[in-house]
Amino acid sequence: MTTQSSERRPAAVTVVIPAYRVGAMLHDAIDSVLAQDRTDWEIVVIDDGDRDAAAHVAPYLADPRIRFLETDNGGPSTARNRAMATVTTPYVALLDGDDVYEPDFLSSMIAALEASPRIGFVTSDATFFGADREGELFSAYCPQQLPATLDRVLRREFNIFGLTVMRREAIMGIGGFDTSIISSEDFDGWLRLLEAGWELAYVPRPIVRYRRRANQASRNSGGMLRTALTVTGRARERLAGRPEAKAAEEMCDRIARQIMIDDAFTDLEQGRVKAALAGFDRAGPDLLGPRWRRALRVIRVAPFLAPLLLRLRKHV
Repeated sequence: MTTQSSERRPAAVTVVIPAYRVGAMLHDAIDSVLAQDRTDWEIVVIDDGDRDAAAHVAPYLADPRIRFLETDNGGPSTARNRAMATVTTPYVALLDGDDVYEPDFLSSMIAALEASPRIGFVTSDATFFGADREGELFSAYCPQQLPATLDRVLRREFNIFGLTVMRREAIMGIGGFDTSIISSEDFDGWLRLLEAGWELAYVPRPIVRYRRRANQASRNSGGMLRTALTVTGRARERLAGRPEAKAAEEMCDRIARQIMIDDAFTDLEQGRVKAALAGFDRAGPDLLGPRWRRALRVIRVAPFLAPLLLRLRKHV
């Protein structure tokens, strides 16, 4: 590992990397910053109570641009806020300890930010790798339909990939991330930035690689839906009297029905077919794909086929 010359311009961006149970994958994250096509960056790795992180970061600390913060476990919002409190650069970039930037990530994102002083943060597309969806795009599963307005973000017509780059004054101006939220804390932050009048820019290329891992928090659909409902409900209250309140209200209803569907699938998996069918009926058919609408018709007539259809669902 080669340390860049000390004769460099001041850092423009600090990359914040929370490290919690990522092990040696942290090397991939840090190495991807070292490989950036611009060198005016700093890194703050914050261990979030993971005592194994220090050993993985130690080989990099000879580079004066890289710092390590040892803290107790407080969750991703607390870790990011603690790290950002030490930042003095105008821009803050987010990088999870198991993900990877493409070499032009920082240059592309900062160029998008600098297009207008009204832009408070910027997102991009991403490529999946790891456990599944290898080589597929984030935008193939989560639409990113421009323009990236508050209304569209609320309606999930434009989905913000979480590894954003932000103006420090923007994210700190809203008080950072909400530490009371277990998940969807980044979505809450994006909504509050847009509500505050900051614009969102978009780089329409996959310039970051998102690692898919078995049992990671973002794959817990039931938990994610419930926190998304909390976040969207809070936005609905804040937006009272604004045009976007309608979108927040409609999305609260939609998420509540998605939770009913998630619970109905749980009932089905546990053999409670009657309760599952009642749950699907309460949620309504429009949130189910045509394949599962047909499958439910079959289950109503032949409940004993439910386990087979569930197994097929998991392999589609």
